[in-house]
Amino acid sequence: MVQEFDKVGVVGLGTMGAGIAEVFARAGFNVVGVEIDQAALDRGRGHVDKSLSRAVSKGKLTEEERAAIDARLTFSTSREELADADFVVEAVPERMDIKRDVFGDLDRICAPGTILATNTSSLSVTEIAALTDRPEKVVGLHFFNPAPVMKLAEVITTVSTSAETTDIVTEVAKRIGKTPVAVGDRGGFVANALLVPYINDAIRLYERRIATREEIDESVKKAAGLPMGPLTLADMIGLDVCLAVMDVLWDEFRDPRYVASPLLRRMVAAGHLGRKAGQGFYTGKDDPAEPQRTGRLAEMVREEETLDLGEMLIAPQIDDALRMIGDGYASAKDVDTAMRFGCGYPKGPTELLQERGAESVITTLVAMSEYSLTTIAVPAPLLMDQLPDADEETSHGSGGCACGN
Repeated sequence: MVQEFDKVGVVGLGTMGAGIAEVFARAGFNVVGVEIDQAALDRGRGHVDKSLSRAVSKGKLTEEERAAIDARLTFSTSREELADADFVVEAVPERMDIKRDVFGDLDRICAPGTILATNTSSLSVTEIAALTDRPEKVVGLHFFNPAPVMKLAEVITTVSTSAETTDIVTEVAKRIGKTPVAVGDRGGFVANALLVPYINDAIRLYERRIATREEIDESVKKAAGLPMGPLTLADMIGLDVCLAVMDVLWDEFRDPRYVASPLLRRMVAAGHLGRKAGQGFYTGKDDPAEPQRTGRLAEMVREEETLDLGEMLIAPQIDDALRMIGDGYASAKDVDTAMRFGCGYPKGPTELLQERGAESVITTLVAMSEYSLTTIAVPAPLLMDQLPDADEETSHGSGGCACGN
């Protein structure tokens, strides 16, 4: 079925949309990129040109390959150009009013058999699908930034999405070189529902003056081998994006776990959105190191007597993952795949659990709860199930994860 596809549309050519258009063109599809006006279209074309030029300069593409990709890319300010598209991906800003306009147009313009996908990272795919007369052919296809590099694609289905649509979109994701994880429509999906609360936890620790930004970032890089710390990552993603995801999670689950840090909300209100605004937790490469934090908890963390800073950020994320698996929303394999291919984790949450053992993770969560450093009152049932019986512990040592795949 995918081999029969000829024309793919991408609506919205910001950094993400331009990357998506490039990914499809590299995979051999003819792509039409659409923007709202000529200025936005020129910026989008510039994003693609810059990315392809960089790939050529690094020897990842030849000039001939680049020319072939360029030949498969066309750009327009008219959505009517998508009338004969086989597959369309929407990548406009995360506002339902904008998406309502786009999907209303696409439903009118495109043939009844055209599959429509949204790249939303947090909004309800079900609500978006309901804007059309073809909800069975609407799906989420969530890419990660930068789209030409990151290998994960979350395929999000609704109660209306047909099995045929899911199969086709999953095959499309593989065809363009992505590793697909297919899940249902739920706030944050897999990757953002695990990543953004972890970032929010780091902001809470910073807000409570438990540690400096450098100590927080370095502790997690050391504990889990991550390429960057949570506060650096927050600046890169955009604090406004982090806040939007937290609010979506809160709206859906109404769980204290998903209450955004007051500091995060204040920084967004002040326009301190991170790297794109030139002001966030860091302002540049030459930021002076912050003075060491003082206070009882700061001293305890620094001396690692009771609380290890890195584990205080990893343990709640492991707990979140075990709740997601226990709910039946995603398998252990999908959770680990999402975090490794979508967020750059060397090891996924269940792999981190196997490395630490359930007892160590639970001990950290209990200690954090004792000092009001987490809203997790009781560890996830599936995490508790990983605790070995006394006899088993004596015979076999502390066990790994029996979450299943």
